[in-house]
Amino acid sequence: MTSSSPVSEDSSGTSARRGAEKTSWAWATATFFGAGLMRPAPGTWGSLAAAAIWYFGLRAAHFTGGPAIAATVAGAALVTLIGIPAATRVERESGRTDPGFVVIDEVAGQWLALAVAPLDLRYGVAAFVLFRIFDIVKPWPARQLERLHGGMGIMLDDLAAGAYALIVVLLVRWWG
Repeated sequence: MTSSSPVSEDSSGTSARRGAEKTSWAWATATFFGAGLMRPAPGTWGSLAAAAIWYFGLRAAHFTGGPAIAATVAGAALVTLIGIPAATRVERESGRTDPGFVVIDEVAGQWLALAVAPLDLRYGVAAFVLFRIFDIVKPWPARQLERLHGGMGIMLDDLAAGAYALIVVLLVRWWG
């Protein structure tokens, strides 16, 4: 959805239609509190922030096993529910389709990928790398989901990538 309105870039490199207001909660959420404004590769920075929060958050809460899985899945679900309207609004306000600085989708997908990983750096790194590969390659149906309108398309392709990574992590745990 490209806007024919004049577009200007701000100091962060994001663009907004001239005269359009930025909705603070949506921009903070969609950029995951600025992680999406980091360069290069904002999606990787968003995934890295999500993985770090997962690792240090679960360690601080002393969650392992079932509680860790439940907390991670709940976090991914919550981020998805908030991320869809935030990404939709930011996409509209920026005048760009699936802008790269929107990384809340990487957070949801990364947490889904980490859901069955034990709280171990090796598994965390494996889930991180697998998610990034699947997010970049976008195997079926991720590429098709990306074509959905607004925040749904932005979020669902990354959840598909996260599901693929989760399956690989689960297989590694099972046979590893």
